[in-house]
Amino acid sequence: MRHRKPLCALAFAAPLAALLAALLAAGCGSSPSADAPEHAPSPTTTSPEDLCTALITKWGRQIYDSGKETYGDYQSMGLSNGQYMILRDTLDLARTERKRHGADAGRKLMTREARERCEERYRHGEPSGGPWV
Repeated sequence: MRHRKPLCALAFAAPLAALLAALLAAGCGSSPSADAPEHAPSPTTTSPEDLCTALITKWGRQIYDSGKETYGDYQSMGLSNGQYMILRDTLDLARTERKRHGADAGRKLMTREARERCEERYRHGEPSGGPWV
């Protein structure tokens, strides 16, 4: 019974050693294939106006299509105060357009207004009061 402990240790150590060896072989032994590009493309960044437009249209459509009159908490949406004001204004315009010309017209107007207002907001880079203004 004295050898029971070393046998148990070997029972656990052997699979771990095999797993470690397999991981090392997979990570260290492979070379790029002939079909793979030498240099991966650089990651791209999203411009502030594009990010603003995406956020406004995402939340705007969700609120618009739900039919709710409430806007929600701008911080939980990841919006700045300025972006939240754009959201509210574009939703108000879209709701008015929906009454006049239908739901699709309201959605199109909201998307267009969000783009224009976000471009205006970020025309010189970040807003002068910082990103959360």
